[in-house]
Amino acid sequence: MAKNLMIQGTMSNAGKSLLAAGLCRVLHQDGYKVAPFKSQNMALNSFITAGGGEMGRAQVVQAEAAGILPDVRMNPILLKPTTDMGSQVIVDGTVRGTMKAAEYYRRKPEFLPAVLEAYRSLANEYDIIVIEGAGSPAEINLKKDDFVNMGLARLVDAPVLLVGDIDRGGVFAQLYGTVALLEADERSRVKGVVVNKFRGDRTILEPGLAQLEELCGVPVAGVLPYLHVDIDDEDSLSGRFSRDTAAKLVDIAVIRLPRISNFTDLGPFERYENVSVRYVASVRELGAPDCIVLPGTKSTIGDLLWLRQSGLEAAVKQAASRGTLLVGICGGYQMLGREIADPEGAEAAPETRVAGMGLLEMDTVFREEKVQTQTRGVFNPVEGLLAPLSGMAYEGYEIHMGRSGETRPALAGRGNVYGTYIHGVFDAPGVADAVLAALCEKKGADVSKLGIFEAEAYRERQYDLLADAVRENLDMELVYRILNG
Repeated sequence: MAKNLMIQGTMSNAGKSLLAAGLCRVLHQDGYKVAPFKSQNMALNSFITAGGGEMGRAQVVQAEAAGILPDVRMNPILLKPTTDMGSQVIVDGTVRGTMKAAEYYRRKPEFLPAVLEAYRSLANEYDIIVIEGAGSPAEINLKKDDFVNMGLARLVDAPVLLVGDIDRGGVFAQLYGTVALLEADERSRVKGVVVNKFRGDRTILEPGLAQLEELCGVPVAGVLPYLHVDIDDEDSLSGRFSRDTAAKLVDIAVIRLPRISNFTDLGPFERYENVSVRYVASVRELGAPDCIVLPGTKSTIGDLLWLRQSGLEAAVKQAASRGTLLVGICGGYQMLGREIADPEGAEAAPETRVAGMGLLEMDTVFREEKVQTQTRGVFNPVEGLLAPLSGMAYEGYEIHMGRSGETRPALAGRGNVYGTYIHGVFDAPGVADAVLAALCEKKGADVSKLGIFEAEAYRERQYDLLADAVRENLDMELVYRILNG
């Protein structure tokens, strides 16, 4: 049975996911077979495994850092918010339905066997399991039937490192307050605390760290700097949405839909020095980009109505009429068609029908059964601006409730308006380069000024940089002592 270590945080976005990924990489480098695990994840940024199961992107990143393939056992429960009150519930990679929060918490005990089976199965195959909690273990209103934080730590007998976010301020109160709100047996599981996202000279912290150790009764296991590594974000707390990015040689505007999902689809473009990828939510922000992207969404109909009411639909259509490249991905692709219907109420009220943007000759009908599959192949002959993609290899995954005809090409459309159901469609070697080259040719720009980007080597380098930072700033001797009991 595997050894384990659990990373819990004082709040959401304290840095649990990134630290877990860093530990996965360090342990992998040290020769261990290591796997990540998070019993319950709430995120719109998901992934489809080779087996067709759906899981949270954070555990995909951690698996990649550990040098293994993603597996739905690493994230047995995924909650994808559909409204402020409810979420689609995915267990063992498949949809169990859409539930309001009260219903989900009432039914939580019936999902516990799936969590434990997934964990035990991984523990029989790997040397070490790095477990990630969710939110905070001090959410005392949610302790009943907890199998995400201390409840899970108790069930699988896991020691805990508690992480606080100093960048938000009040890190000492975060860490001590969390420990103080724990029950005695829970406090005994906390083996160290970690100050995360620190900018500055650690010596300034030393008096506070010493007092923190005295108050909490455990050592400070590390002070991690604010890391500048380019690794996929877990969810909509992503810092990419708030970046002030000025237009560059090639300017790509991504519409920031209220329920945007799988926003990492645009990651390949963000890594070119002379390409701007701006996330915009108003006509004023849109400007005059070279390319507009309608990204994936967990609420296609609701976000289409928002797009219409905000004035962005009209602005996007005007840009397309002027020849601006317009690409819709998954839900964004569905918006480009003539009509979207939801006869079974899979996403909206039953028998809902809304007009699409009318830019592609297709209609979409939602069904209860979700399409979940990885896909690869070569692009069909493409007409228009993106003709250079014809015959190029692609790979990615599909995850959608809507059906837009019996068969759809990997890239549908012509002229300057296109749509695809494939998430990660720009990730394969050469695809992003071909799109950028077409945009440069259209505007008479020198494509050589964009630079050259090797995606896989770049990604591996980011994981190694993360591991270097963890080794330098986390007490790995303490971590190994904790792992060894």
